[in-house]
Amino acid sequence: MKTEKRWQVTGRVIVCLYLTCLAGGVAHAEATLSETTKPGDFKTIEWVDLIPQDDLDALLSPPDYLDEIADGSPEDQMSNQLQATITAAADDRYQQALVSTAIKAEMNGVAVRLPGFIVPLEYNSEQLITEFFIVPFFGACIHVPPPPPNQIVYVKSSEGFKFDALYKPFWVSGVLQTNLIQNDMATAAYTMDVSTLEYYED
Repeated sequence: MKTEKRWQVTGRVIVCLYLTCLAGGVAHAEATLSETTKPGDFKTIEWVDLIPQDDLDALLSPPDYLDEIADGSPEDQMSNQLQATITAAADDRYQQALVSTAIKAEMNGVAVRLPGFIVPLEYNSEQLITEFFIVPFFGACIHVPPPPPNQIVYVKSSEGFKFDALYKPFWVSGVLQTNLIQNDMATAAYTMDVSTLEYYED
């Protein structure tokens, strides 16, 4: 079915939406980076709130040629999808959106609460995480290609923190900044001054 194929090919971007559909609440805080703010100080947002409308429109209207990719074919593999994205980005609006660094300027300086997964980047001598990405789906930047830069948030913590449940989603609360950060693993169009991390439970 066309709908199934579209989900498969665009899943690394749009799968972030599933977090917003989960029922349930938040468990106790597992990592606290700051006690200066309270949960009520943060505005709960979805990942799509970070995508400019023209990019979102392009992602939600994938081109017809994606329906012609056969399941299990070489063209269906994630590595080949990434290469095709880079090759076609110059003249394909959908492919451009997959690598877009465009941001929503009005999100700069906003205290937000966002569901996502942690991708560690740097540890200190005590094996505490000091730099990490927040991403919308598990495995992003590690097992599968990264989502668009405007779907990645970069965080740097001087204090660092430790937890051993990287496969679990978290509520991440903090103040967003519209700064572009380039890393060997991926590029992030947003950064965050994180206040708290809390488990996201079903």
